[in-house]
Order: sequence, then structure tokens, then C-alpha cells
Amino acid sequence: MSANEPTELRKALRPLRPYITIALVFTTLVALLSLAPIGYMRDVYGPVLDARSHNTLFMVTLVLVAALVMSSFLEWVRARLMAAASVRFAQTISLRVFDASFKANMARIPGSRQALGDLRALRSFITSPAMVAMMDAPMGLIFLVLVFMIHPIMGLFSLLGALIVFAIGVLSERKVRPLVTQAQGYSNAAQNFAADSGRNAQVIEAMGMRGAIQRRWLKLQNQFLRDQALASEAQSMAAASSKVVMLAQGSLILGVGVLLSITGVLPPNVGGMLIIAKLLGAKAMQPLMTLIHSWKQISTARDSFERLEEFLQRVPQAEERMRMPPPQGHLAVEGAAVRAPGTKQTILVDVSFVLKPGRTLAVVGPSGSGKSSLARLLIGVWAPIVGSVRLDGVDVASWNKADLGPHIGYLPQDVELFDGTLAENIARFGEVDMKKVREAATLSGLDPILADLPDGLDTAIGDDGCILSGGQRQRVGLARAIYGEPKVVVLDEPNSSLDERGDADLLAAVRALKVRGCTVVVISHRKSILPVVDQILMLDEGRPRLFGPRDQVLAKLAGKEPDPPVANPQPAAATAAPAQPAAASAVAQPLPQIAAQVVPEAVSQPPRNPPAAQPGAAAPAA
Repeated sequence: MSANEPTELRKALRPLRPYITIALVFTTLVALLSLAPIGYMRDVYGPVLDARSHNTLFMVTLVLVAALVMSSFLEWVRARLMAAASVRFAQTISLRVFDASFKANMARIPGSRQALGDLRALRSFITSPAMVAMMDAPMGLIFLVLVFMIHPIMGLFSLLGALIVFAIGVLSERKVRPLVTQAQGYSNAAQNFAADSGRNAQVIEAMGMRGAIQRRWLKLQNQFLRDQALASEAQSMAAASSKVVMLAQGSLILGVGVLLSITGVLPPNVGGMLIIAKLLGAKAMQPLMTLIHSWKQISTARDSFERLEEFLQRVPQAEERMRMPPPQGHLAVEGAAVRAPGTKQTILVDVSFVLKPGRTLAVVGPSGSGKSSLARLLIGVWAPIVGSVRLDGVDVASWNKADLGPHIGYLPQDVELFDGTLAENIARFGEVDMKKVREAATLSGLDPILADLPDGLDTAIGDDGCILSGGQRQRVGLARAIYGEPKVVVLDEPNSSLDERGDADLLAAVRALKVRGCTVVVISHRKSILPVVDQILMLDEGRPRLFGPRDQVLAKLAGKEPDPPVANPQPAAATAAPAQPAAASAVAQPLPQIAAQVVPEAVSQPPRNPPAAQPGAAAPAA
């Protein structure tokens, strides 16, 4: 985007111009109608008293009432216009902010949690009294002109008072804004800390951490309250000073008018005009007074606008991509290296393998070897810094996720469920196809669990599936991953919370997926998954140590075959960690020791089948 091109947020404000323009017209009319009481006072103390006419009094009173009613009606219409403008603004930008917040949270970009709050603050500001005061402020010039028309000297006193109040407002804003910004920062930090603590409430309570967590939260909260109190104090001081100036100005205008009358500059019978001048001077000051009282809200809105504008620039909107045909499940990883978003540490280096549709790969390795990172890489959540991950020849990371999502199944280690029914969670909160939901539930072994639930698949599972056990949550996550007809399914530790019956159901599910022609990647520490896999990839310290057909890899782990060095299919990128010879120091631990960690008893048990290459298996690669 060029420097002169308006930002997305400013473009979202453009449709509000007609609303603001009409609201300004109504504001001008309301300001003029607000002169009706002053005109009424002038007529009552002038022509009405002089003529002593009941009819004249009745007419001017009727005109006053009509003006006040019209003024109230216009203020109501203006409020409705600003409310409509607020809704229009939200409709224009809300989905974009939500999408950017979601992407930023996934990529660990700062500001993801605050973006929606900033949007809410801007929407509220559009309908706030502070916004009305900003529109009223130029109307003060009309009243100043009227005071000047009574007499220039009295107008100068009114102008001087307005300038003093304006200077007080500027000084107040300079002091209030940094305090409001700091207070907002501490408030957000306290809210985020409280939210994180709430998600881990059971751990905190069980381990006696509540006191320490409370102290940490209270420290942030006290810093927020301190800065907020200082900002309120500065704003109150400015408001009090402005009030003194306004009161003094009214009296001084009256005194100057009397002095002008005494010296003969004004006629002696201008008492009513002097009072009118005083009232007009006060009305000229009133919008400025309202602005000073609203400085904190204005500063908050301005900070929210700047933060949100910068945030949307850091998370640009994805370009429209060409729709791709449904994938068949041919997965190819070529020399891929990856690092976690927001960090500079490379987690995976030089990973390469090919999986044909209907094949199953087991990924094994010690904890911290990069297995879960590989899962995120395969489903396109993380993009490789070098190399590629392709599905049917198309880069997975660049694929439109709305199009690709129905063809991908993913079960993470930490299963996240959402407040809703069991069927809605399994159907990924899209249109619920009960036939497909029941198929996925049966395939994942949920039928016995459904029999114990009060409403079966229509049971509300609560926030994060709180009514379910760990094993039940994992089964629901598996059902969600295999819902529909996915072509690639990635399961990260799918049996970590399952019992023996659950292991059997998992094997049956993987077999069924293979029959459908689905490509399955299973990350697991447990050997129970091995009977259904075709190939094994062993990772260690972020590097592939072994890859090949299951029985060949198991034979090497058991020491049945020599362990030749594994050559990298492609040279590692300059940005990745330097490669080391596999036979020397590429792996810190001996192969049998790694095997004992990642596939228990793999060394002591012979392979189930002869180590013959299976059809369609890729050649061993690093």
C-alpha cells in the first residue's frame, strides 16, 4: 500500500460521511433552536411587558414550545443517525478485524486479543456524548459572533475566555493521554492474565498457586487503577479550572457591558441585552467544557484507532485465491524447514517424504523432536521457511483454508471443544449432516458414550467440553477430524488418553480411513498404532533420522540391519541450522536408545512382516 493510500480503517469510515454530514446539519439547527429561550427572554422583558398584551405573550410562548419540541426531535434523529453510523461501521470492518485477530493469534502477532476491544471502543465512541460535543464545538463560533454583534469589546472578552478554556483543554490532553494509554495497557495485561488463569484454574487450585496468581493480577490491576486515577485527577482539575473561567467570563461580560453603559458607549437601558450577551458567552463555552470533560474518552478512542489501524497493517487481508478442485490426498514434503511464529529458532530442518493416497505414516521421536510442529506444517497452519509442503502439487500454506478445510482432518494434542452440542462440535459448527455425524461418531467409538448422555448427539457439552472426560474429549476430537470425507488426516497423539478399547477403536478408524483412500499421518509414542501404518518417519532434534516402510524401519531399530548414514535429499537452507553427518553427531543419542523412547519394546520385538518394500512406499530419505 502506498504512503498516500488510505488505510483499511479509514476506508471503513468513508461510508459514514453521509451520516456525519446530516448529523452536522441537525447539530446546526439544534444550536440555532437553542437560542429560542434567549429570544423568549428578550421578548418577554421587551415588547410583551411594554405592550402588556396577553396575546403577544401567548404567541411567543407558543413559538418557544415549538422550538424546544423541534430541538428535542432533531436531537433524537441525530442520535438515531449516529447509532446507524455505528452499526454501519461495525458491519463494514467487524469481519475483517475478527479474521485478522484470529490469524494474528495463530501466528503469535502482538495485539490479537486487543483488536476486537479497540473495535468495540470505536463503535461506542461514535454514539458517545464526546462525539456530539465534537460536532457542537464549531457551533460555539455562532454564539461568539452574536456576542460580537452586541459589542466588539464584549465579544473579545468571550473570545478570550474561549481561548483560555481551549488552552486548558490542550494542556489537559497532553497530560491525560499518556496516563490513559498506560492505564489501558495495564488493564489489557490484567484481563489477559485473568483469562489465562481461568483456563488453568484447576492446576492453579490444585498446586496452591492461587495466592501467587492473585498477587500478580493485583499488581497489574493496581497499576491500572493508579494511572486511571491520575488521569481522572488531571481531567477533573482541567474541568474545575474551565468552570472557573466560564463563570468569571459570564460575570466579566456583564461587568464590561455595565461599564460601557456607564461611559455612554451603550445606551443606559440595555440591561436585557447584557444578560443575553452573558448567556451567549456561556453557550459559546459549553461545547469546549463538554470536550474537556470527555478528554479521557476521546484519548481512549484515538489510541484505539491508532492501535487498530497499525494492527490491520501488520496483518494484511489475504488475497483472493483461485478455487482449487478437491484434493485426492497426494502429500509431498520437500526439504522443509520451519520455525515457530514469532521466534527465530528453527524447529524442523530438511524434512522430505511422499505419501500417496490411502497410505499411513507414523511419526515417532523423542519429546521436543518437532513432531507437533510437523503436524502444523502438514495442515498449512505453519508455513515452511524453506522447502515446500504440497497437496496434489499445490502449496498447502497458500491454499484457501475455506476450500481446503473440509478435506483436512486434524486432531491436536490438546483437544479444544466449544460451547454447543456434541453434533455441532463434530460437524465443525457448519451445517450439521446428522448422517455424517453419526458415521464419524461410530467410527471414533463414541456410541457407548452417547448412550449415557441425556440427549445423545444433541447434548450440550458446555464450555470447552467440560462435561466430558479426557478420553471422551479425545474421541470427540477424532470424530471431528474424520467428519465428512477428508482426504488428509493428521492425528497428533490420538491415543494419549485412550484405554485399550480406545486403542482398538482408533485402529479401526485408521483402517476405515485407508479404505476410503485417505492419507493419514499419526504422531504417537505408543506401539499399538504400528500394525496399521505403512511407513515410519523418525525425528530427532528436528531432523529426520529414519524414513521408510514400517518393517524396514523396525528392523533397523531392532538391529537386524546395519544403520547406514541417511543422506539429505536436498541441502539445508542457509537460514536453517547447519546439517551434520547422520552417522556422527546429527543425533545425540544412539539409535536403540531413541527407539526405546519413541517405540517401546520395538528393539526387543521382531517385525510382524518381512522387511520387504511395500508398493508405493517412498525410498528412505533423511
